[in-house]
Amino acid sequence: MKAIKIGLCMLGLALSSTSFAQDNWSHTRDDRKVAVDTDSITKKGYTLIWINKDKDFNPALKKRLIDTYFVNYPKLAKTYNKDTRKKVTFVIDPDYKGVAATAGGIVRYSPEWFAKNPGDIDVVTHEVMHIVQAYPNGAGPWWITEGVADYARFVFGVDNAAANWTLPAFDAKHKYTDSYRITARFFFWLDKKVKKGLVKNLDAAMRSKTFTEAFWKDQTGKTIDELWDMYSKNPAI
Repeated sequence: MKAIKIGLCMLGLALSSTSFAQDNWSHTRDDRKVAVDTDSITKKGYTLIWINKDKDFNPALKKRLIDTYFVNYPKLAKTYNKDTRKKVTFVIDPDYKGVAATAGGIVRYSPEWFAKNPGDIDVVTHEVMHIVQAYPNGAGPWWITEGVADYARFVFGVDNAAANWTLPAFDAKHKYTDSYRITARFFFWLDKKVKKGLVKNLDAAMRSKTFTEAFWKDQTGKTIDELWDMYSKNPAI
């Protein structure tokens, strides 16, 4: 699954400057000009703008991706950030060579990836969690950002099994800074075995830019390294 991670969220999560917002809007308008399929769907206060630039994109997959957004984005918003934006844009972009990338409220997806991995609809869950996170610049380590997003995918995923996506078995070579699924597994263990609600608290600390290394000891009485040592000795989840 490492290949899926290369393109994820490399553009940033939720930059808030006016110039960035204008740039995103400009890209969205340009996308519309070359789109072969556009749509706007609103349900229960949340809107998804759909822009598809690939004439061969499977309509059934379109429905599944849209359904996943409306199932999980409201859940993630309710759980982690009720103030998250209410309008999100999905762009199916043949020129994008990663898997998915999120900037502000726009998620760009590779149709080539979906052609090879049509079951991987919970890429949506990971990406929209980045929108919910909305961590400001300098909020904290990148491995936390991606670990929380994959934690959310594991907990809230609609159909991870269809993508053969799961958390990896523990390996002594792993480090908590490895990010993505490795970090997500550690976070799941912490939330289950050490302190319920820890991931939610971590997410809030990152978003409010109050996260420091003292977070772990304040929450659990132990440092991050001590917690990892405990985990490594009994990693069952």
